[in-house]
Amino acid sequence: MNEKYSVPLSKIINYTGMEIIRLSRDPGDIYISTKEVARPGLILAIDDKNFISDRIQFIGNAEMMFLLDLSEQEREESLERFFSKRPVTVIISADSTVIVPDIIIEKSKKYDVPLLKTNLDTSTAISSMVSVLNVELAERITRHGVLVDVSGEGILIVGESGVGKSETVIELIKRGHRLVADDAVEIRRVSSRTLVGSSPENIRYFIELRGIGIVDARRLFGMGAVKNTIKIDLVINLENWDQSKTYERMGVEDKYTEILGNRVPLIEVPVSPGRNLAIIIEVAAINNRQKKMGYNSAKELLSNLGINSDDIDNTRENDYYKRDIWYDY
Repeated sequence: MNEKYSVPLSKIINYTGMEIIRLSRDPGDIYISTKEVARPGLILAIDDKNFISDRIQFIGNAEMMFLLDLSEQEREESLERFFSKRPVTVIISADSTVIVPDIIIEKSKKYDVPLLKTNLDTSTAISSMVSVLNVELAERITRHGVLVDVSGEGILIVGESGVGKSETVIELIKRGHRLVADDAVEIRRVSSRTLVGSSPENIRYFIELRGIGIVDARRLFGMGAVKNTIKIDLVINLENWDQSKTYERMGVEDKYTEILGNRVPLIEVPVSPGRNLAIIIEVAAINNRQKKMGYNSAKELLSNLGINSDDIDNTRENDYYKRDIWYDY
């Protein structure tokens, strides 16, 4: 997926609580489109032909001490060289200076470069900024399904329309778990190992129940019944019971599906009258956490029976890996 994303500077300011030193435009009209940030050490010393103006630049203690050691003329030339590249935003960190020098403000004004200040030291500020940008600029897709927080595990429930996803989520909410998204789940790949799910803002907290209509989970069950985002730990695929199909009985071998290039554990749960799906999903969530902590109950049972799980004849290949389990609306 090659789509390019961007985030307005106003959103970054709200997230990080930075102080505005100088802005000539509405920060909502200034967009950041790269996750990388930088420190302008090299260009302050010499002309850097590889300088990337799209990156947010941090001036920390090292840069400020370097500037203060220069003569007045050298400092002028150094800052002129830096700001003439028109970096997208410059941030002064707390460990650099209490008062931003006038010459920096002047250069910011001359080249119309947004100038901000943070109360964090440089390393902490950079780490915080990278975390925000990784989420806001992450590769993403929107998929049909339901995302819930079950005992701290992010469970993405998928399946054909009408299979009972929303009804199951209502039961989970009544049992003390939390809704993240219903019907449309926005999934972001924030790292090579982590997927974060959320709801599109315009439908957040709403659930569609066939025969009843649209309900607001936040108003019906309270703020404790909803959550804005969660890491996706497990995918559960609900499908109508197929008598001709053989379903998993032991759970020795883990199955996975692929989302945005990341592997996520997958469980397929057949749906039939009388099955309590909410309880099944609760058990699946807790069992998935145990597996992440190194405990597999199926393998322990086989060990108690004197059977090596590696010797089991698994004639079925893991056909779930990379399988397309997404359904249309």
